Amino acid sequence: MPALLQGAFESDPGVDPLPQRVLLVENSRTFTTLVREAIEQRLDVTVTVASTLAEAGRLLEEQQGWFLVLTGLVLADGDRDGVVDFFVSRGMPTVVVSGVYDEDVRRRVLEQKVIDYVLKNTPGSVDYLVWLVQRLDRNRRIAALVVDDSPSARGYAAALLRMYGHEVYEAADGEQGLAAIEAHPAIRLAVVDQEMPGMQGVEFTRRLRMQRSRDKVAVIGLSGNTDVTLIPRFLKNGANDFLRKPFSREEFFCRVSQNVDQLELIGTLQDLATRDFLTGLPNRRYFLEHSQRQLPQLQQDDEWVAVAMVDIDHFKHINDSFGHDGGDEALRACADAVAAHARSGDLVARFGGEEFCLMVPGLDPEGAVSYFEALRHAIAMLRVPIGDTTLRMTVSIGLCCLRPRRDSLHALITEADRQLYLAKAGGRNRVCGANAAATVA
Repeated sequence: MPALLQGAFESDPGVDPLPQRVLLVENSRTFTTLVREAIEQRLDVTVTVASTLAEAGRLLEEQQGWFLVLTGLVLADGDRDGVVDFFVSRGMPTVVVSGVYDEDVRRRVLEQKVIDYVLKNTPGSVDYLVWLVQRLDRNRRIAALVVDDSPSARGYAAALLRMYGHEVYEAADGEQGLAAIEAHPAIRLAVVDQEMPGMQGVEFTRRLRMQRSRDKVAVIGLSGNTDVTLIPRFLKNGANDFLRKPFSREEFFCRVSQNVDQLELIGTLQDLATRDFLTGLPNRRYFLEHSQRQLPQLQQDDEWVAVAMVDIDHFKHINDSFGHDGGDEALRACADAVAAHARSGDLVARFGGEEFCLMVPGLDPEGAVSYFEALRHAIAMLRVPIGDTTLRMTVSIGLCCLRPRRDSLHALITEADRQLYLAKAGGRNRVCGANAAATVA
């Protein structure tokens, strides 16, 4: 492994809970009330207010979990330069909020290591601050990669991304960059210089797209070259955006944030299309697409695969007795039990109505029966509170367990569905399987 990447690869982000506290330092009570209420109501973030540097310093020392400071420049115990230095020198990510537009002050502030300079008396300033806090909070869960052969240019871009909250990996050439992308699925953003020896940025982008699509990793190309064909070449080879060097910090932050916002929006739309809104499980579409991709490899490896249909018994009676809200609670509880029982390589989905489908590789018939018998028992043991009463339920499971050398996914699901019918006809609350003896509760 290249030495430049070694330290980044050893990190393990997300193990400890991330800090969720914002310090708002401002002497305007009206403004602090507006900002605090807006942030706390819209985001899962706690805002603590201080009106002086002394109070802010005491809070930083006495309490843990700070990840951002929003500070004004007019405080009783600090001048403009002193206020910014107070927080920056403590290593706190800082956003300056000012009530007066002064280009000289703005320039001096942005020369220091602050994230942004925001005018608080402009229309939409509170909404922008809420978005900014949310963006910086989410950035901590998004890794970025900088690919540039110049140590100074690479370090500058990496430092900016770290200031915005990203975990950052650095690569000195295209080969190291591709290795980083392959090793770290958490990388969602790549900032790539064009002029590199061996593999230029356009070629790196083309090869990266063979590993990760536009909706998985956003690529921002960089270059000081004035060649008018460079931007379209970057974009046609898979880049999401382009920046000419030298760029301002504000433009860099806006472009990075815009591209990460787009990634999240696409992810949200994909999630809506492939996830069941009630239970949170993948839906039928997701299951069919992903199982179709996995099945050929299982066939090639001559692996056992079990496909099962799980159906809640007497679900109409649950709806009639507890109402549709009670039925929804039953579905959610059953879905949670299915998700908790599934192993990392299993596919689970809500297929529709009160029916769930699972594809479980690597279990022979005896092991598959034991697996689904344990799931049946776990659901039978559930106690779901519905108002003043408690709901209990059972499921019937139809199982098809085969080495699918020639069988299609449709054939496996059809057989599992047939076995489910037999389980229902045999008295419910049982596992009934092809190529395996039925088990009865």
